[in-house]
Amino acid sequence: MVAVLNHNEALLRDTYDQLSYYSVGLGNAESLVRMFASQVAGNGEMPDRLGLSAAAFERFIGWYFPGLPPQGVPRGGATPAGGREEERRELIALFLANAPRLTEDSEWMATILATGCMGGNHLWQDLGLWSRKDVSAFVTRNFPLLREKNDRDMKWKKFFYKQLCNQEGIYTCRAPSCEVCNDYPSCFGPEA
Repeated sequence: MVAVLNHNEALLRDTYDQLSYYSVGLGNAESLVRMFASQVAGNGEMPDRLGLSAAAFERFIGWYFPGLPPQGVPRGGATPAGGREEERRELIALFLANAPRLTEDSEWMATILATGCMGGNHLWQDLGLWSRKDVSAFVTRNFPLLREKNDRDMKWKKFFYKQLCNQEGIYTCRAPSCEVCNDYPSCFGPEA
């Protein structure tokens, strides 16, 4: 018996196959193909250009998907941070501080990961990845120092925000997103 795919599953599979064809197979390629395929199928919360600037996105596509025709470049929706740009910049700085070396690629991956943290679901869902294991692989590949620090396997978004709280000297930060954290005024309130 042949399984019938619904429209989103077929679109996900077709986009995945097309982008895999154009991918050069670099370390992040599988994660990126999954993110884009999910985005095209209407899954995830990633905005247009995965939160990268237009110039950075053009270089990024040329690096990971050379030869991909312009009409094949996936497009997303909302703005990257929806009014939370300072928070997103703090996450980018956290990720880059934990990258093995600073390269344009590490900047792209930090921006993409921080943009994914702006979503309201589990990080793997917001990024358009297919499981939490995908996020762990992405973090391990790009920010291995953070992977080592997460020795209790805390959920990634919660772990990242906990790291930000720890930087501010607040050790009771329990929320996966600062906007619902009891210590939000201490982290982001006006200077005293």
